[in-house]
Amino acid sequence: MAPDLNDLLQDARREIPEVEPEVVFKAAQSGAVTLLDVREDDEWRQGHLPGAKHVSRGLLELRVNEAAPDRSAELVLYCAGGNRSLLAGQTLRTLGYANVKSMSGGINAWIRAGLPTVQDPELTEEQRERYSRHLLLPQVGREGQLKLLAAKALLVGAGGLGSPAALYLAAAGVGTLGIIDGDVVDRSNLQRQVLHDTPRIGMPKAESAKETLERLNPDVDVRAYVERLNPSNVEALVGEYDVIVDGSDNFETRYLLNDAACFAGKPIVHGSIFRFEGQMTVYHPRGGGPCYRCLFPEAGPDDALT
Repeated sequence: MAPDLNDLLQDARREIPEVEPEVVFKAAQSGAVTLLDVREDDEWRQGHLPGAKHVSRGLLELRVNEAAPDRSAELVLYCAGGNRSLLAGQTLRTLGYANVKSMSGGINAWIRAGLPTVQDPELTEEQRERYSRHLLLPQVGREGQLKLLAAKALLVGAGGLGSPAALYLAAAGVGTLGIIDGDVVDRSNLQRQVLHDTPRIGMPKAESAKETLERLNPDVDVRAYVERLNPSNVEALVGEYDVIVDGSDNFETRYLLNDAACFAGKPIVHGSIFRFEGQMTVYHPRGGGPCYRCLFPEAGPDDALT
């Protein structure tokens, strides 16, 4: 006769140790264990254990390595009542996880014991539809999209380089975009600077960019700075953002921006084009690499950046 659920659970209990919520709480506070929530997405959104990682049981074999790459570390699984985590523990044993445990009674027992839970920020229905292609990617997913919405990027220049960068960052849902540019839209810009259009000739580029990006994605807080980057404003601007995108067209601005980003420990993305050639480089000196000034100690002619 084929085994029923009770038989499967009995087998799992003989193989997978169960631990009480209070024990799990103390171990988690000390950083001695990795907590893994194997419930479904909607259950996770309603609340979960602080510091826990989430891989639903249906995707366990595909994604557990992302959440728990060390197969020798202590791993405590939990679900709602303790059954799914036991069965998931057996699965992980077959995958080579040697130190797997299940929390007795699941999150329900945790709550009854008066232990804390947390609830993450959540995407709205409109956001889940807008970013649905991101949510399908395991490298982004819900957590990645929430990080994008919380991120801040400063774009220096709203011209030929800044235009496509700004459009794609806004479309991806980067939550705050600062755009600094002291120029106005000129007719000669329109064949490449796709943030702008004919009725906006004479309008400050930063304001034109803000108008376009807010129509593209209302999730994004677009901050327009109608000014040029200079020694008096660069430190405050760079300090306010997580990453800097440099689309400037002169070396003086590039070196100024590089020095401020190095001082603040912020990553900076440089782009430049010359006719049919282009370059794109990411500098993050605090990440162990060189800066722009390290690679180019002397400035070239400004027309090399057009």
